[in-house]
Amino acid sequence: MPASTPPTLLAMDYFGPAISAVLFVLIMSFVPEPARRSFNAIFAAGAVGAYLNGGFGAWELVYPALATPIVYRGLQSYRYIGVAWLMHAVWDLPHHLWGNPIWPFMRTSSFGCVIFDALIAIWFLAGAPSLIPRRPQPSSHCVEQPMRGEHDCVAAAKTAASLDLRQPAIDK
Repeated sequence: MPASTPPTLLAMDYFGPAISAVLFVLIMSFVPEPARRSFNAIFAAGAVGAYLNGGFGAWELVYPALATPIVYRGLQSYRYIGVAWLMHAVWDLPHHLWGNPIWPFMRTSSFGCVIFDALIAIWFLAGAPSLIPRRPQPSSHCVEQPMRGEHDCVAAAKTAASLDLRQPAIDK
């Protein structure tokens, strides 16, 4: 294990990852369900192997062994994805303090990952709600009519509303 001192942290080492986490959440808000959950589970799985050469030798294999089943469960649950990112944030900290940074060219990168990972984990633990309001998508049976600019189901609803389709009351 390398005996190095952690690098000095500057304001941008805190704000940069926090801004990046907000941008990540906003971008992910554009990804529709269920693709958002599946993509993020796969993304978290990729992060499991990020430190396999992180400076702790055989101990680097412990984290993937613990995190892989959690990430697998993330395919069905945002909460498991959130737990996986919290686990990764916890694994980032010893790398910042004693190991190799995740980006060799930036000594504070593992510290930035602690912040980024923890912030997106909070979003996942909250169920990964979309922060961008989405317009409702027409149902699959609605087809846009290019000339009129409206959907068949909208046109059908307008037609039905214009006709009196009520059944006459039967007197007894």
